[in-house]
Amino acid sequence: MSSPYCISLADVEAAQSSLRGLIHLTPILTSSSLDQLAGRNLFFKCELFQKTGSFKIRGALNAVRSLALTARGNREQPKAVVTHSSGNHGQALAFAAKLEGIPAHIVVPRTAPHCKKAAICSYGAQVVPCEPTDESRVEVAARTVEERGGVMVHPNQDPAVIAGQGTIALEVLQQVPQVQALVVPVGGGGMVAGIAVAVKALRPDVRVYAAEPCNADDCYRSKVTGELTPNHHPPATIADSIKTSIGPNTWPIIKDLVDDVLTVTEEEIKHATQLVWERLKLLIEPTAGVGVAAVLSKQFQSVSQAVENVCIVLCGGNVDLGSLTWLSSAGREGNRK
Repeated sequence: MSSPYCISLADVEAAQSSLRGLIHLTPILTSSSLDQLAGRNLFFKCELFQKTGSFKIRGALNAVRSLALTARGNREQPKAVVTHSSGNHGQALAFAAKLEGIPAHIVVPRTAPHCKKAAICSYGAQVVPCEPTDESRVEVAARTVEERGGVMVHPNQDPAVIAGQGTIALEVLQQVPQVQALVVPVGGGGMVAGIAVAVKALRPDVRVYAAEPCNADDCYRSKVTGELTPNHHPPATIADSIKTSIGPNTWPIIKDLVDDVLTVTEEEIKHATQLVWERLKLLIEPTAGVGVAAVLSKQFQSVSQAVENVCIVLCGGNVDLGSLTWLSSAGREGNRK
């Protein structure tokens, strides 16, 4: 039976086979002190330990390997791969393209963290600057594809990318068989969509929650209205990796298979990020803190009272340490209380 969505469980399983031996099996860590704060058992899927520092290599490498495999059959390698990215997908695609010997051009908002842009360059890709809007990203990427004769690998709507991100779920179900819920940060929705497809096919009893900032709540608003509702303006959030909106391939999956969308404030994200730094000793980026903040929120307490075992995807660790001006101010505020 064909899938009603852009990918199926078979696509996720094929991606896992394609990626075997090329990416890390990231560990699951626990923290008794965070368990006490949450009032349940928490399991942290540490994608910050993944190659290139985030989960994004799963989808990028699956997509590039698929392109290269098709090219070998046609005896013509792609001239280049192109994407737009706030940083993590760009790094991942640059790394994946280098493995296959394909030039990569990454369209990056000029406001993206310097460390992410530097990492993209370190993998041999060219950074193409754009304005920090969805429209500018799409426009510059399309122009770059035309100029370079390249192939676009969308950071979250490409089916091969979504399938690659879904391999996280296959690992979690093996590593934490008692899991009752997964909490996943959502921007464009590639990760939560891939995870939802795999989880609901294999363990429909396991709940899947998306988590996003209140300042970038297009997924929440879409879920409430039942219609795809993108952000109309560039969101202002420290969770820089999830400023993009969900799209036409991820939305149907999220609409049908994601149980709920949780939103958290900027202060909650900062607090949760610092908690992970201090208690787990893991240098996650604020986007990864979104999932932790969601599980600690009153909203999660109300929607998941019967859930005892929760896995949170710590999606990345590419922190621009030089830009953490909020950290010192947050510390001063804490000292005044």
